[in-house]
Amino acid sequence: MKKRIQRLWWALLTLVLLAPSMALAAGGGKLAQVVIVADTRKLDGIMAWWANLYNESHLYFMILTVIIIPTTGVVFGVLADIIMGWIGIDLKSRELAEH
Repeated sequence: MKKRIQRLWWALLTLVLLAPSMALAAGGGKLAQVVIVADTRKLDGIMAWWANLYNESHLYFMILTVIIIPTTGVVFGVLADIIMGWIGIDLKSRELAEH
């Protein structure tokens, strides 16, 4: 019984490893290249600049996105902390309610 289960696992592993190559081989014929671009026809200002950056260089777009997202998070976090301080919510020196 143990040997049958082991054979079944090996067959399943072989299927998982070989399925993608079999699927690619079944395609046949020519493949058209897909070009992914942002539509900038109706954009202006910073949105047009952002879309053009995406179209021109995915690397620069990625670097700028990786820089902007954490920076935005920090700015919004600091603003939320300031606003909560104004309305009386102080999360820095709170006492736990659980005893």
